[in-house]
Amino acid sequence: MADATLTQPQTRLRAGAHLRRRALWGISGVLALLASVSFAVSVGAVKVPLSTVWGVVLDHVLPGSVTPDWSRGRDAIVWDIRFPRALLAAIVGAGLAMVGAALQAVTRNPLADPHLLGISSGAAFGAILALLHTGLFIGLMTVPLLAFFGALGATLLVLLVARFTTSASADRLVLVGVAVSFVVMAGANVLIFLGDPRATHTVVFWMLGGLGLAQWSHMIFPLAVLLPCGAWLWLRSGDLNAMTIGDETASTLGLAVARFRLQVFVLGALITGAMVAFSGIIGFVGLMVPHIVRLFVGGDYRRVLPLSALGGGLFLIWADVVARTIMAPEDMPIGIVTGLVGGLFFIWLLGRRQGGA
Repeated sequence: MADATLTQPQTRLRAGAHLRRRALWGISGVLALLASVSFAVSVGAVKVPLSTVWGVVLDHVLPGSVTPDWSRGRDAIVWDIRFPRALLAAIVGAGLAMVGAALQAVTRNPLADPHLLGISSGAAFGAILALLHTGLFIGLMTVPLLAFFGALGATLLVLLVARFTTSASADRLVLVGVAVSFVVMAGANVLIFLGDPRATHTVVFWMLGGLGLAQWSHMIFPLAVLLPCGAWLWLRSGDLNAMTIGDETASTLGLAVARFRLQVFVLGALITGAMVAFSGIIGFVGLMVPHIVRLFVGGDYRRVLPLSALGGGLFLIWADVVARTIMAPEDMPIGIVTGLVGGLFFIWLLGRRQGGA
């Protein structure tokens, strides 16, 4: 009884320390996100002071709360161009990072990523089909819908090929995904070759990834996909933790492993399809960010998922800042920046795995 009495305060202190640490991470992340968005909106070919940035935002959110002392041109630059672009970067980065973290759990492979598993390629195939061949037959929803079906088709193809080649082990899924990705991208290139030559330049630029088409009217679509799907993944954090240990252990805990893995793949396809439809192919975000987050907070998915979303948003905001400013006034595709950083990170990760083997 005495020992139990002594350990209770210690347990409470430890729990309180964990809560304070989580709160500190959360507050720091939100402040970093606000600072990053502010900086991203202020820099560019036309520099806008931070006071003007938030003055414009307050004027649009709470009309009459401030007295405008800026031109209409700067108002349009901040509110119509740069602010939705920064928000789209945050949404896309958050979605891709969460998908990457979830895929790494269910495949137990640290190299898993929506780009490497062929999901992004499938989404690109569907989007190219809509842009060059079918047309917007159901309005703005056409591209996201076909991108989702393309991502889902590529996901199912990866699972089928893995089962057919008896490579369904978690470690081999990435290799199958890379192979399927090449096949699907070959099909996408055929669609580009057969499409209208006048539109192929736009499609090729879109395939390299970019946020230049961000608009307020489009923002609702990726956000409406990310919020419920991300919440579902977070609510299943315990199951994701179990999957990282192994299929047998997860099964003994009462988890239907095959069904849960399929559910995560389908949700990953849905999120990736929605993100790719509005940003093009942006690789390696889902590979890098979860690993960086785990270095700071460990492997518990109750912390990894929300902080990966936050880290993914921050990373893509700053990648977009680099893409917009490094060759100003030209707008470099953001996929080039993430590909360069991600490729170097991939090499480092492979070396780290080899060194730990």
